[in-house]
Amino acid sequence: MKKLFLLLVFVFVVITAFSQTVFKYRISFKNKNNSIYSISNPSAFLTQKALTRRTNQGIQIDMLDIPVNQWYIDSVVNLGASCINRSRWFNSIIIGLTDTTILPQIKALAFVKSIQLVIALNKKKQPEKKSSKAQNILFNAHKNVNPFTTNTELKLEDNWSSGSKNINYGQSFTQINMLKGDFLHSQGFQGQGMTIAVLDGGFSQVDTMNAFDSLWLNGQILGYRDFVSPGNNIFNESTHGMMVLSTMAANIPGQIVGTAPKANYWLLRTENTNTENLIEEDNWASGAEFADSIGADLINSSLGYTTFDDPTMNHTYQDLNGKTARASIAATIAARKGILVVNSAGNSGDGAWKYIGVPADADSIISVGAVNAAMAYASFSSTGPTSDARIKPTVAAMGQGSTFAVVGGIGSGNGTSFASPILCGAACCLWQAFPQKTNQEIIEAIKQSANQYNSPDSLLGYGIPNFQAACILLSGNKIPNIDNENNFNAFPNPFDDDIYISYNSSDTQQVKIQLFDLTGKLLLSAEDVSRNYGYNSIHIKNTSALNTGIYFIRITSGNITSTKKVLKK
Repeated sequence: MKKLFLLLVFVFVVITAFSQTVFKYRISFKNKNNSIYSISNPSAFLTQKALTRRTNQGIQIDMLDIPVNQWYIDSVVNLGASCINRSRWFNSIIIGLTDTTILPQIKALAFVKSIQLVIALNKKKQPEKKSSKAQNILFNAHKNVNPFTTNTELKLEDNWSSGSKNINYGQSFTQINMLKGDFLHSQGFQGQGMTIAVLDGGFSQVDTMNAFDSLWLNGQILGYRDFVSPGNNIFNESTHGMMVLSTMAANIPGQIVGTAPKANYWLLRTENTNTENLIEEDNWASGAEFADSIGADLINSSLGYTTFDDPTMNHTYQDLNGKTARASIAATIAARKGILVVNSAGNSGDGAWKYIGVPADADSIISVGAVNAAMAYASFSSTGPTSDARIKPTVAAMGQGSTFAVVGGIGSGNGTSFASPILCGAACCLWQAFPQKTNQEIIEAIKQSANQYNSPDSLLGYGIPNFQAACILLSGNKIPNIDNENNFNAFPNPFDDDIYISYNSSDTQQVKIQLFDLTGKLLLSAEDVSRNYGYNSIHIKNTSALNTGIYFIRITSGNITSTKKVLKK
């Protein structure tokens, strides 16, 4: 009798557990008829910042912007479902229900177009697999490197002042200097007034860590939301989003300074790090739409989807055309709404899949691959092209040995998860410097500034950008070739404490840099400065002791000497 009783208890528990299974479906609607909203009154569903972004880029309000009909949602909920998320761009909602017998009733509603299961049943991915995907700690990379910039810093006198604009980046210096993002910072562009929405899997302890103190103190965290479990505490979830955020937003001089430390941020959890289900693409779309509605300028997404817990939902390489996967379509729509979308390429480069993921295949966004500190391709970085033969990844940044904040200090690791935000923060500062430009103009300048622009490949796309060069391009100027007499840029002019020199080179050799005053007195001479293929950047620091007046910079390369006049403020 005791055994029978225990068996009955076991059966009851199993039946009870099964009855509480929450099934999740995507309900798509046929139209937005009889909506209470109108494209003639967009302020009812878009913030002023979102409207300003559209106005600045000549983007019209259209029916995609109109929210899902609330009466449609209520009609589905009244049948016994709960609404988890909604998508105005796809005119759909995600519902949860425990009784699947109501599905025929939902399908019978005149305005329902289709129903699709978006979560695997009774299947869970091992947590370590998700962690591996998100961070992918690897340590091997190809050693061949095609350097494109001298990264040279020249100082006049060691005992001269370093200047107030200089920032001690600590361990994070290499990853920002590789992109010349520190040049943007030196010009005062650190993300002020810009808004970045971070779509990720959780932001563990961002509310308590020292690395983010300045964000909270200055009101730079504009808000946060959980699209996986609405109302949940995102600061108790995955550390992945915390580490990603830190590469952009951390501000501990001497240890780590992010690429956009003074930008504003929205923290949006769209990823469930314990499972991999199609619903996460719906979450991504909802997160991107929310970012659009509140006026985000940029989105960073260190996320990617290829396979799922339910293999029938898996993507194929043929799906990587930017027009098939839901998250990819959403990323393209976000770009068309004027948002600059930056997404990690993925960490499958040395695996069986090897290709980028979703939504990295989306059109009109920046997909970021990974390199190491020597600017060489990191072997784990996912490759292109897309199935319709577009260049992917778009560009690359440091994703091997990247520096980021961890609980209790500073850590390092590998993954395009870090390359993406490092670049996103720099792109934010670049756009801040040229607010009149569109998102696509910013992307084009970033591509043109990269070291492989004339010969892109499937590993790094157009290569590693040079944001100093991107500034010159966006200013309407060309980067001159050093082999043409008097052809290099020296700026800003007039200058204060720092002078930046840039030029383009068709080969690799050595140059000599000299600085003279108006009387012809030699103040600085640097021999055998590397001149490398592509864009070259040279930074003359610590000039604060120079008197106001006219100076001359001379560059000698082979038998060609070029001179530029500059004015000290």
